[in-house]
Amino acid sequence: MASRQNMSFDNGHGYLAMPPSGRGPGLIVIQEWWGLDDHIADVTDRFAAEGFVALAPDLYGGRVVHETSDAARLARELPVGEAVDLLSSAVDHLLAMDEVTGDRVGAVGFCMGGAFVLTLAARAGEKIAAAVPFYGGAGESPDFSNLKAQIMGHYGEKDQSVPVDALPDLKAAIERDSGITPTFHVYPAGHAFFNDQRPSYHEESARLAWNRTLEFLRANLAG
Repeated sequence: MASRQNMSFDNGHGYLAMPPSGRGPGLIVIQEWWGLDDHIADVTDRFAAEGFVALAPDLYGGRVVHETSDAARLARELPVGEAVDLLSSAVDHLLAMDEVTGDRVGAVGFCMGGAFVLTLAARAGEKIAAAVPFYGGAGESPDFSNLKAQIMGHYGEKDQSVPVDALPDLKAAIERDSGITPTFHVYPAGHAFFNDQRPSYHEESARLAWNRTLEFLRANLAG
């Protein structure tokens, strides 16, 4: 059974879940705009159960909301630079842990966190080997010239918030700046199809995306 704990690191705190073996590749799990809620803690636990040292940084300082208007407000009030600083500190914390194997980590994020996955990977360079945005980041193009991570993204064809029509431009920007060709999977689902605590949940798509993500992370974080 995985073990879990709330913990602090430079610039912030978060939720840490350890694999049954006590050691494994490091993985950052980045929240949706609701906060570090039960769903994100559960996903972090699931990654730990699969062998990863999984850390979900708390971008809202303990605040969790349930109404869309409140989530939108907190997301607007969150300075991108400060959030990426906190996420970068979390990456450094994982890499300094004796329990983390290898000298690079992975990052997975959902919705707002999906966009942050791409921005963090672009900033962190060699520290991140694999980045997995779930329905986040399409239409946004940070400077990817420092990107070293392989990228696999998961998107819903019925998503009104993150339209799949924006994916070709995102792919082109990543390839142009970094020379890395991302893999984007599109599912017969809408936004937040992975969140099993929301009406948007699409079980078949979520299961396929989960299995693809595990295979991708293991391939890129091996060693």
